[in-house]
Amino acid sequence: MMSLTDPSPAEAFTRQIPTVGVEEEFLLLDPESWLNAPRSDAARAALSPAMRERSRAEFRRSMMEMVSPVCADLPQLRRHLLDNRAAAADAAAAVGARLVAVGATPVGEPDRRVVDTPRYHAIADHYGPIAHDPAVCGCHVHVGVPDRELAIQVCNGLRPWLPVVQALTANSPFHDGADTGHASWRGIALDRWPSLGPSPYLESAQDYERTVGELIAAGVMFDASMVLWWARPSSRYPTVEVRVSDVCPTAGDAVLVAGLVRALVATVVADIAAGRPAPRLPDHLLRAAHWNAAHTALDGTLTNLLHRTTQPAWELVDDLMATVGAALDRHGDRATVTAGLVHLRTHGTGAARQRRAHARGAGVSGALAELAGATTSG
Repeated sequence: MMSLTDPSPAEAFTRQIPTVGVEEEFLLLDPESWLNAPRSDAARAALSPAMRERSRAEFRRSMMEMVSPVCADLPQLRRHLLDNRAAAADAAAAVGARLVAVGATPVGEPDRRVVDTPRYHAIADHYGPIAHDPAVCGCHVHVGVPDRELAIQVCNGLRPWLPVVQALTANSPFHDGADTGHASWRGIALDRWPSLGPSPYLESAQDYERTVGELIAAGVMFDASMVLWWARPSSRYPTVEVRVSDVCPTAGDAVLVAGLVRALVATVVADIAAGRPAPRLPDHLLRAAHWNAAHTALDGTLTNLLHRTTQPAWELVDDLMATVGAALDRHGDRATVTAGLVHLRTHGTGAARQRRAHARGAGVSGALAELAGATTSG
C-alpha cells in the first residue's frame, strides 16, 4: 500500500532513464522487377537461430519484421538495429530477394495473400478489401512505462507532437511505380483502417478498456489486439508504443526517432508529475495535422497543435527539440539526436532521398536499389 510520502508513479519515473526498443518492418522485393516478393517464411527460415528469435511473422508474405532487445542507451540500440538489418538482408538474399526499408509497396504486390495463420485469415475476412491493400511497413518505438494508468496519460500527452515525428520519418513516396505526391503513402493508405490513427483522449485505464470494448462491439476493431493507434499502451510489454513512423531508411534514422520518442515520453511524464494536464485537442484538427505530415513531411508547413496555427516544418522540429531538451540531456542523448537532425536537414527525409534518386534519372528501380543499400549501411 502506498503511503502519503511515497512518490507517485510519475514522480518515480522522472528519477529513471527509461528503456527503449524498436520493431522494424521491412519489405522483401524482387531485385529485377522490384515487385513485392512473398518469401518471408523462407527468409525467416534462413536466419540463424538467434536472429530468428528477433524476427516476427507479419501480416503479409512480403514483409519481414525484426525486433531489438530492450536497450538502456542509444549506442546499444544502434548496434542491435544494424545487426538485425544485416542478418535480415542476408536471409533475404539467400531466397533471391532484397530487404528494403521502405514504408509502403512502391511498385506492386501481385500476391496479396496474408500469412497463413487463423488469426490473419480472420482479420482479412473481417476487413475485406482493406486488408488486401499492398503491404506497408512501420517503425514502432517502445519506451518502458510499467504503470498502465501512467501509460494512458502519456499517450494523451504525446498527441500534439506525433505529427512532427511522422513528418521526420516519411519514407514512402512511391506507389504503383509512380510518385503519389505524398511523402508517406503509408500514412495516407492506413487511414482506411478504422482502428488506426491518433489515439483518443482517455481519462484512465478503465476508460481505455471501456472505449476498446465499445469499438469491438461496433465492429470497428476485430478484437482488443486491433488497437493500432499511433500511440498505445503495448498489449505485450510494459511500454508505451509509438507506431506513427514509416520504417526508417537507415539504422541511424531509426535511432534518431527512438531518442526523440523516449525524450518525449519522459517530458510528458514530467508534466504529469508536475500536475500539468495534456491539452484536449479536437479530433478533426489532430487528423488534419497527421494528414499534412504524411503529405508534405518536412518540405512545407506543419500544424502547431498547441497554438492551432501552421508554421514551417523545421521551426516546429526546433520547438520539439526545445520541449524535450531537458530529457535528452538527462538521458545523455542530445549529441546523438542533434547529429541525426543535422543529417536529416542535410539529406532530407527518406521520401526526399528517394525522389532525389528518381530525379537523377535512376527511376523508381534505381531509387529502390539505392534504398536497399542504405537499409544496411552504418
